[in-house]
Amino acid sequence: MYDLRHTCLTNWLNAGVPPATVAEWAGNSVPVLLSTYARCVDGQLPDLKRRIEQAGELPDPAAATG
Repeated sequence: MYDLRHTCLTNWLNAGVPPATVAEWAGNSVPVLLSTYARCVDGQLPDLKRRIEQAGELPDPAAATG
């Protein structure tokens, strides 16, 4: 039973569901959720970088060297 719960929560986090929402659905606090599942989250970095770049928050590396 715990394995199914673990898989479900990991899948939600990897799908990009906010940790606060996953914690609420699971009946956990965010710190407990992240202390258990933080190392299980994978594959979101490219999307996060793209979102930051679209928001214009990252400096242009070419401008810094030129």
